[in-house]
Amino acid sequence: MPETPGTSHQAVPVAPEAPAAPQAPAAPAAGAKGRRLAWLDALRGFAALFVVFDHLSYDVLQHVRADVYQFFDPGLYGVFVFFMVSGYIVPASLERKGSVRGFWVSRVFRLYPLYLVALVVAVLLWKVHLGLIAKTNYDGRTALLTHVLMLSNILGQQNAIDVVWTLSYEMAFYLLVTALFVTGKHQRSSRWALVFAVAAAALGGVLPMTAISRTFLGTQLVAELADLLILGGVALAVTRHRLPKRVGAILAGGTALLLVCFNGNWVHPYEALTILALMFTGTMLYRAERGDYPWRRAIPIAVVVFVLASLSDLWSLSTWNVFSAVAGHATYRQWLTSLLAAGLTFGVGLACRHRKVPRVFAWLGLVSFSVYLLHPLLVEIYKRIPLTEHPHPLPEQLLLAAAFLAVLLACCWLSHRFVESSMQRQGRRFAAWLDTYLGPDTVLATAAGPGPAATAAPSPAAPAAPAAPTRASCRRETVWDQDGVHIGHP
Repeated sequence: MPETPGTSHQAVPVAPEAPAAPQAPAAPAAGAKGRRLAWLDALRGFAALFVVFDHLSYDVLQHVRADVYQFFDPGLYGVFVFFMVSGYIVPASLERKGSVRGFWVSRVFRLYPLYLVALVVAVLLWKVHLGLIAKTNYDGRTALLTHVLMLSNILGQQNAIDVVWTLSYEMAFYLLVTALFVTGKHQRSSRWALVFAVAAAALGGVLPMTAISRTFLGTQLVAELADLLILGGVALAVTRHRLPKRVGAILAGGTALLLVCFNGNWVHPYEALTILALMFTGTMLYRAERGDYPWRRAIPIAVVVFVLASLSDLWSLSTWNVFSAVAGHATYRQWLTSLLAAGLTFGVGLACRHRKVPRVFAWLGLVSFSVYLLHPLLVEIYKRIPLTEHPHPLPEQLLLAAAFLAVLLACCWLSHRFVESSMQRQGRRFAAWLDTYLGPDTVLATAAGPGPAATAAPSPAAPAAPAAPTRASCRRETVWDQDGVHIGHP
């Protein structure tokens, strides 16, 4: 090991990511927002193809899969890219709004409609013997409790749809970001990236898995308590009063962090902590891009995070003892190449953020959440088509894969238009209605700290309260809200 986690942490100076000048940086122009949306969508669209290949290649293009997986894991690569995209854009959305309530309304209307539709379809497929949900959920009530907050993978339960494990860590990140924002600690994302990276490398192999659910409490009681604490915490966090807001945000975020560290189902703690480190690295790069943090610090810290994340997977070879020595080394090669390729991909996307993006990639990123949730269900149907049961020559396999992708994208276009987009519009209307009748929920600068959120606070040159949301401002916010979701692999 070239350097210990401790020395890596000490070698890089960390400072609050706030602008040196007393005034806040000017808000980006609308055109700049559009460009940022385009390059982020391009990243998600590009990674979505790798995720689909990862799942479909079990049943088609198997020889290609065998060759690729000797050195590289496309699904792991895709999930790392998407987590960094979420880390880059989700805190930006919260800080631009300056409203915990507005943030959570947008998250709920962004995620839950399609999530619920996908779960219903999964159950229906199981009922007609086209799905595998029966093998993953032994107790319906417990499964409901673990899936209701998208936390199934950190509540000791198998996932009804295999890919929803990623949503557990996405939701945990939302809760942590909310707690940091309300307590004014959100500007130090470089420090949090290093903390989680060091923890992944130093402690990721000694932290227990499903330790809380395996106690005398049991999975169901743990799920009930966790749901109660998180729902209660978020309910307090969206109030307008500072003390309940802080208590609630800390309660919900602390519960989520406890579950991530000690109750993951099959994602090892080193991988879970690496995920959080990558997401906060994405946040740090967002701050550097908008001028709140110097690039001369952001780039070395990002390098240190990736070095520590690369080392963290060594725990899988020495501690977990689930692979032979040869398979273990192959697994580490996949981890290393996928992680570094994801970091390089995100870096290239960030460097090209002002360039024109092909429309097809931007559109694919726009429907990527549908791709994420729906393609495993279509794979289950594909496997039961008689034509696909026997081996085929490579040209025929390519045709089958292309046909699958065409059907998938058609379904995703429909789900995005009639489920995602429709419910996002309803969410913006609901958030505006809440602001009208309950008053704006804006965190003051003294609570949120310097940075984007501070610009919404009262000042001698600004009105005492932010202006009521307009239809145009709602349209602008959708540019950011559409980018807060990653997709992943099982």
